[in-house]
Amino acid sequence: MEKLLHYIWKQRILPLGTLATTRGLPVEVIDPGLHNHDAGPDFFNAKVRIGGTLWVGNVEIHLRATDWLRHRHDTDPAYDSVVLHVVAEADTDVCTSAGRVLPQLVLPVPDEVRAHYAELCRTEDYPRCWRIIPQVPQLRVHSWMSALLFERLNERAAKCLARLQAAQGDWERTAWVTLARNFGFGLNGDAFEQWATRLPLHACAKHRDDLLQLEALFMGTAGLLQAEAVPPSAREAASADAYFRRLQSEYAYLAHKFELPAPMPYQLWRYLRLRPQNFPHLRLAQLAQLYHQGTGGFASLTQAATRQALHQVLDTAPSDYWQRHYLFGSEARRSEKRLSAASRDLLIINTVVPLLFAHGIKTADDQEQERAIQLLEQLKPENNFIIRQWQQCGLQVESAADSQALIQLKRNYCDRSECLRCRFGFEYLQSGKH
Repeated sequence: MEKLLHYIWKQRILPLGTLATTRGLPVEVIDPGLHNHDAGPDFFNAKVRIGGTLWVGNVEIHLRATDWLRHRHDTDPAYDSVVLHVVAEADTDVCTSAGRVLPQLVLPVPDEVRAHYAELCRTEDYPRCWRIIPQVPQLRVHSWMSALLFERLNERAAKCLARLQAAQGDWERTAWVTLARNFGFGLNGDAFEQWATRLPLHACAKHRDDLLQLEALFMGTAGLLQAEAVPPSAREAASADAYFRRLQSEYAYLAHKFELPAPMPYQLWRYLRLRPQNFPHLRLAQLAQLYHQGTGGFASLTQAATRQALHQVLDTAPSDYWQRHYLFGSEARRSEKRLSAASRDLLIINTVVPLLFAHGIKTADDQEQERAIQLLEQLKPENNFIIRQWQQCGLQVESAADSQALIQLKRNYCDRSECLRCRFGFEYLQSGKH
């Protein structure tokens, strides 16, 4: 409920009548101040007129006045600059550490706003504000979607820049780790990122022309060439599998040659409810082919200007063995297992766009950041439960730029019940303030 008081004060949803302190002095809110999300008073540099005197200072908000004492603000000099204490219930007088008695304002919350907020908090419908969305002007919808998209791009770029720092400024390794993570397609993303950070790229570069040795390095680093990594039902067949044994032999030779560290634990790979085409073995084989082709590097990924060009860059199929297998020792019906168009679109959205945007931020290149957005606008929207829910509410989702914005809305606002920071939530509450 305290969040709602912050919201009421910030948005100035104030009653039409005169506001007054608990001691009867009239209060006029000229500027509610800057909302502070860190330690210290809740609003900085507010301007309020109390009893005819203009005060410029900070405002603190609590549900009850006794919270001022409970939080020990009365002994904290950081709160001596507070000029007004805003509460829902004034159950005591309060003062600063210097002994100055603070004026207090009981802020009324309109019944309709309180009811709408309570509904937002308790409803199990998703999105919570579905009733109001068809009534929101399109200009406001587009404005909020644009803000959400930039928020998401900045968040994802920040992760790329963190990888860049870990890679000591090496954009090639940063691109490779980002690409590999997204080859996990969700479930195995963390495992793929750990694998990519362990992968000895210096060794891979020396054997780029030999696909078998690349697969040995890829599978071996992933811990998938250990006999224990093969499912019990396929171990006997794998032990007699000539390709499996050859990869084991090649990896043992390369590990000795390059003094490689121990492989990652194979237990990190997840298979439960995973379709065979997403098994890590197959995805690693596709990545090995991409590395073998030389099209998985930073320049290849970021210099292609269109969806079509990027589809050619990311077009990959595994070696012959993996066209007949999903796991070692378990033969399946032969199929090319080429990376699908939908998968390539996801890799553009989750790899190329964040890398471009991050590089644009790092080099202060606005055109590069704009090109990242243009790529999203060229792509069809993602088709998942989140997007379908928003479409059912009446939102138009025309491109991946829209779907990325809505994913950001769900994860950073809806899932966290941050309705008071959402512009749709604002519209919902505003509809009940009169």
